Amino acid sequence: MTSLAFALRLVEIVLVTIGCFFLTVGTIGLIRLPDVYNRLHATTKSTTLGAASIFLAGAVHFGPFGPDIPSLVGIVFLFITAPTGAHMISRSARKMDVPFFDVEDGKNGKGERER
Repeated sequence: MTSLAFALRLVEIVLVTIGCFFLTVGTIGLIRLPDVYNRLHATTKSTTLGAASIFLAGAVHFGPFGPDIPSLVGIVFLFITAPTGAHMISRSARKMDVPFFDVEDGKNGKGERER
């Protein structure tokens, strides 16, 4: 194995590890955070970064003459659609009067304690 091939494999491993880390953080945020707005923020930001780094690892693995272009197009598509989808979900939640989490007393906007 040449030093270039070793460096490419190392970059792939690092990118996949970073991707898995951010996807795990997004999943934990989805489970642990109190309201829809916080959950949406945690999942959108971290899973976009995690999935993009895994796409980028695929582009590094297959090289410039393989299916790296669809991976790069996937990253662009992800960066366009994830924030748009999150914006639409949060806007719908706000129009449906989904309350924000109140930090001082641990209650949602309607005076009910969160579970």
